[in-house]
Amino acid sequence: MADKAETKHVLVILGSPRRDGNSAALAGRIARGAESADADVETVFLQDLDISPCRGCDTCKEPGSTGCVIDDDMQEVYRKLIRADAWVIASPVYWFTMSAQTKIFMDRCYGLTAYAENPFAGKRIAIAMSYGDADAVRSGCVNAIRTFQDAYRYTGSKIVGMVYGSAVKAGEIESNEALMREADELGRRLAAPGRPEV
Repeated sequence: MADKAETKHVLVILGSPRRDGNSAALAGRIARGAESADADVETVFLQDLDISPCRGCDTCKEPGSTGCVIDDDMQEVYRKLIRADAWVIASPVYWFTMSAQTKIFMDRCYGLTAYAENPFAGKRIAIAMSYGDADAVRSGCVNAIRTFQDAYRYTGSKIVGMVYGSAVKAGEIESNEALMREADELGRRLAAPGRPEV
């Protein structure tokens, strides 16, 4: 058993409006893998939260700013993001990119720097996505992937890995055993930085 002081905290961000959706199933397997590596896992279901879009006011960037001026549930999410060692971001592909819930979350992360110095530094990130088309390019999944890559390259965070696959009906992706095993392994790598990256 890992020493409590070394326990990794993994925050799972579910960006689908469905709790039992396919991206949530992938995130669940990543979480299970992380827990098997003795991580402490917490899940946030964005659909249940009151999170407004970014207003672009830049108040969060002003000298002496104490944070985002929007008083909504993102205030608690900011604290969770800072506390966590690793994030899992899960989204279905909606209209050729990430879901609206996920995009609002990503936009509001613009204000995260008002809450801590270098809040993105050292964060380990896993991405889980599902899409209805048979092809990741044709579905638009690649558009979301590129957004994640660009954003976390800019912040200096490390994307440890991504899992994504095709499924339409809720939970259908769980029948893809190879993909689910990949998600499980990604969770273990996410929680155990010493594990080899692939």
